[in-house]
Amino acid sequence: MRQFSQWLSGVTGLRSEFVIDILETFLVLLGLWLLSKVILRLVFKRELDLRKQYKWRKFTNYFLTLIGLVLLLNIWFGGIRSVATFLGLFSAGLVLALREPLLNAAGWLFIIGKRPFRVGDRLQIGSYTGDVIDIRLFQFSLNEINGWVDADQASGRVVHVPNLKVFTEPQVNYNYGFPFIWNEVSVHITFESNWSRAKAILQEIVERHAEKLSETAQRQVKQQSQQHLIFYEDFSPQIYMKVVENGIKLTMRYMCSLMRRRKSENDIWEDVLKAFARTTDIQYAYPTTRFYQRGESNMKTTD
Repeated sequence: MRQFSQWLSGVTGLRSEFVIDILETFLVLLGLWLLSKVILRLVFKRELDLRKQYKWRKFTNYFLTLIGLVLLLNIWFGGIRSVATFLGLFSAGLVLALREPLLNAAGWLFIIGKRPFRVGDRLQIGSYTGDVIDIRLFQFSLNEINGWVDADQASGRVVHVPNLKVFTEPQVNYNYGFPFIWNEVSVHITFESNWSRAKAILQEIVERHAEKLSETAQRQVKQQSQQHLIFYEDFSPQIYMKVVENGIKLTMRYMCSLMRRRKSENDIWEDVLKAFARTTDIQYAYPTTRFYQRGESNMKTTD
């Protein structure tokens, strides 16, 4: 390689040492690229799970990038002592000039080490909510839900969030510690309605659509939740009553899987509308205005 570098130096007019550094850099990058391809090919032949393939790809990229940086610094700055001197001289300027990228890199280390969320988790950070689909050195990506969609379904947009936001914004993880969510659907009926019958109807409907766990599954969920100091003793759906201004509010509280929230609400409302339509003593409550005239016993009611 020295003879080739001397020939190339004579052709280009560059110093022989500089040409050698360029050739060594090229060989390092080519070798790491080939090594990455070989490792991933061997892994993908044995591992068919796409999530595990993704994790292997990210780990391989990070690991080989770190090795490449060490080798390239050693090539261009001539050893560990020179590298340390170089880093010491430029550290202050680097912090000032690259403050946000460094904070993003620190945020990435926090995400990888602390694991406040992982790929596949549903996350709310700031004003954005979505499923985490990628975690990179400077940002992570969300497949957005809600947005202009009035439900927990994808809007079609991908939101890229700087990693430094994990230090400045609270994060709400839908999956952390408890694999289900509690959802509530409220129905308002008038004071004159048969509230006990309405409650029984709603209880039957919500039990039909709530998540059904076996005793073994309930035990596993409780154990998993208690590791994060989340204590649930009863997973069965409940009906709660409250007197409000325009009637009686009946709230169905039930447990459902993360992806079934909108579908379960839709199914529950269909059954509620059908069941109440078959009764004559249950009426929906809605805002009304009542007018009384002096000397008349009757009253006029308008919506």
